[in-house]
Amino acid sequence: MGMVHAEITLKNVRDDANAEMGVIKADDVRTATVTAVVDTGAMSLVITEDLREKLGLKVRREKIVKTANGQRVTGKVTDEVEVQWKNREWTVHALVIPGAEDILLGAIPLEGLDLMVNPVTQELVGIHGDDVEYIVY
Repeated sequence: MGMVHAEITLKNVRDDANAEMGVIKADDVRTATVTAVVDTGAMSLVITEDLREKLGLKVRREKIVKTANGQRVTGKVTDEVEVQWKNREWTVHALVIPGAEDILLGAIPLEGLDLMVNPVTQELVGIHGDDVEYIVY
């Protein structure tokens, strides 16, 4: 399977709440549209330190994580960030890995967004179709 990329928009959830309460203007909500590597082997949303700073995400805690090459490093778990893809959104904590150069869209946000990689077309698609946003059982 080749490498799959997706354009996603990330939004600072704390800023969004502050805008709703009138603490800041809606135009001041920090967002970024980025191209992410869709990585079904990664668990979470991985962002770079530069992107964390741009979005104004606070570091909530640190945790030891294992990278794809088997190395154990200390990662930073951030405030919640809203991940938007087309007509879908999901809120997750991002993980900052030291030296990371790519944004990774991992299994947990993919599941929350009800998305998968189509192995034939190598595209990100809705698991239950592109017009169905969420499945309720």
